[in-house]
Amino acid sequence: VAVAARKGMVMASPFTSSPVTIPTTARPGFLGSWLNRIPLPKWALIAVAVAVGVLLLPFLICIVRCCCGKKKPKKKERVSMCAVSSSTTASLVQPEMEDLERGTEQTGRGKLQYSLEYNFRAQELKVGVKQAAELKAMDSGGTSDPYVIVYLTSDRKKRYETKVYRKTLNPVFNESFTFQVPQAEVPESTLVMQIYDFNRFAKHDIIGEVRLPLASVSLQHVIEQWSDLAAAGKVEEEQLGEICFSLRYVPSTGKLTVLILEAKKLKRMNSHGLSDPFVKVHLILNRRKWKKKMTSVKKNTLRPYFNEMFVFEVPFNQIKNVDVVISVWDHDKVTKNEPIGKLFLGCRATGNQLRHWSDMLSNPRRPLTQWHSLQPPDVVDKALGLKSHLKLPLPPR
Repeated sequence: VAVAARKGMVMASPFTSSPVTIPTTARPGFLGSWLNRIPLPKWALIAVAVAVGVLLLPFLICIVRCCCGKKKPKKKERVSMCAVSSSTTASLVQPEMEDLERGTEQTGRGKLQYSLEYNFRAQELKVGVKQAAELKAMDSGGTSDPYVIVYLTSDRKKRYETKVYRKTLNPVFNESFTFQVPQAEVPESTLVMQIYDFNRFAKHDIIGEVRLPLASVSLQHVIEQWSDLAAAGKVEEEQLGEICFSLRYVPSTGKLTVLILEAKKLKRMNSHGLSDPFVKVHLILNRRKWKKKMTSVKKNTLRPYFNEMFVFEVPFNQIKNVDVVISVWDHDKVTKNEPIGKLFLGCRATGNQLRHWSDMLSNPRRPLTQWHSLQPPDVVDKALGLKSHLKLPLPPR
């Protein structure tokens, strides 16, 4: 009976004929009792539960993604430019020129094999261009058409070229060239070997170059070596030479004295690697040629010694309007004399020329001597801006 009572079973009592209901001991759950207290039907409660679940579902998805999702590495690597100084910002945005040059060198331009031999008796430098290897491809087909240009910085007028080799990155030249170089000028010269890619209908592209200062090598024996090609440097100005002279002006007498002393390192003008120099001294008044004098000619030399003096009469009221033009020329008996270089002094001059002229005016009656570098003649003529001579009208016939 006790077991039946626990199971909530209905049994007939043996003492009575009517059945007796025995109550169960099970209690309703907490959720069921709580729902029974809400005065709503079951379908309404289910509808409310579904609506709440639909609203909470997006929020639950966002929370799960933020907590469990992987962060992108790019967000960590981003740099706030607002917190970086301007100089640092520039370095981050624009690379340095050294980095660019290193990147260019890493691509590889190739290498060149050459030989050097100096004959001290004949004062000749023999340059042998042997071969090149692993050259940079300049054509669309992955090859190049290389050839070599060889010259000395002391005499750029004399250049040699090898033959052009088609569609190869490893050409074999085996050509030699001879330069006349006095022994005293060897340390001041630099051998330049440039490899170009030949183009029939366009400008030839330079692949690379080797620059070898002769002062850094020993020419007591034959040299044969490989050198890596470097990027072609800027075209340096041609060295025309230097000249030394003194200026002296006496305001009371109006005498301007120009003493031409000597010159050195002059440009070679003839086939023997020498020149026949002489000096012209021009006086320019109000941008018109006024007076002219010249020295004697010194034969077969690049370092002439003149020690010749010229005196000009220039009134004190005209000294500020005068330009002194000093030019060095190469004398030629057959053809026209060629100018080697020029320079001018005066109130319109600049640099050392203006300083020399100002010192002369500040120290009257005192000769002042100074060395000056020669400049290209066309550059000096352009700076002077000389006016043409006035042509007198022809008399009527």
